[in-house]
Amino acid sequence: MLQNQKQLVHTPVMAQDLRMGRQYGEYLVFADVAGQGRRQDASSGGSLAVLYPDMGEPYRSIFAKIIEGIESKSRLPVISIPIGQKLEAGELNTQLKRSGVKVVIALGRQGVKLANNLDREIAVVVGGVLNIPESESRSMTGVSLMPDPVLLFSRLKSLLPNVKRVIVVYDPKNNESLIKLARDAAKQHGLELLAYEARDLASAAHQYEAAFTSADKRDALWLPQDSTTVEEGSILPLVLRESWSRGIPFFSSSFLHAKKGALFALYPNNLELGHSLAMAAQSALSGDGRKSGVSLLREVLVAVNLRTASHIGLNIDYQSQRSFDSIFPEP
Repeated sequence: MLQNQKQLVHTPVMAQDLRMGRQYGEYLVFADVAGQGRRQDASSGGSLAVLYPDMGEPYRSIFAKIIEGIESKSRLPVISIPIGQKLEAGELNTQLKRSGVKVVIALGRQGVKLANNLDREIAVVVGGVLNIPESESRSMTGVSLMPDPVLLFSRLKSLLPNVKRVIVVYDPKNNESLIKLARDAAKQHGLELLAYEARDLASAAHQYEAAFTSADKRDALWLPQDSTTVEEGSILPLVLRESWSRGIPFFSSSFLHAKKGALFALYPNNLELGHSLAMAAQSALSGDGRKSGVSLLREVLVAVNLRTASHIGLNIDYQSQRSFDSIFPEP
């Protein structure tokens, strides 16, 4: 899911970024942003609303950084709306129309669920989610939190050019479409993708054990974001143990896995993600690329674990280390 990013600790979040919209009881009240020079008359093109879950840290800072990116690239004035349990689609529709909102960027599962019930005349762009169930897809476009396998495999080959095969255990219910794309991405990088299906925790554990038993120095393991096959309580400890003892590296789509022992991980660059969502909103508003579909994440940062690298005989010199955004163990 959304990853806690080390760099956010060093990025102050202004409180007003999160208070442009606030909910009282069952009514949504938009803050007056005219004094900030941000509001424009709806006749000049309307405005853009960002729906985001009203959550505590670290998610609050993450959403704030995405919104900062949206605001910096949007051609429309931006209204940020924290959503709580009592906010209903009917009341939201009324307030959005009153404020001249033409397009909505919905962040997180709560935002997508609420946006799915908005009037069809309001364009919707989604972000901050891995995928969208068909029942909630309407005519949405946007950017997933799932890193593009092309980027993952490119980074893998740059670090370990002798790797020939990538092992992945996945639940087809969650990631069937991702694995199809990953097969093509693997071919682009001269890799063979060994994909094993697992529909529950027990079968996932069995697949990992079998994969490690047959793996050799040509192999690397990929942990995608998958709630069935990348379970933190039992699967991750199994992967950490077997990877370390057998010298088979694994890489991940989760920032925290790099801290725990993955060779590297790709995770969202939230500011750049906000830029992409703002541009997608502009396209949706103008009617360009209005087809349904959520693209994979390409706005990424890279974390590396130097202890793991050293353990498998990979020396990453100081100059090369500067190309990574997060390094573990922390200097």
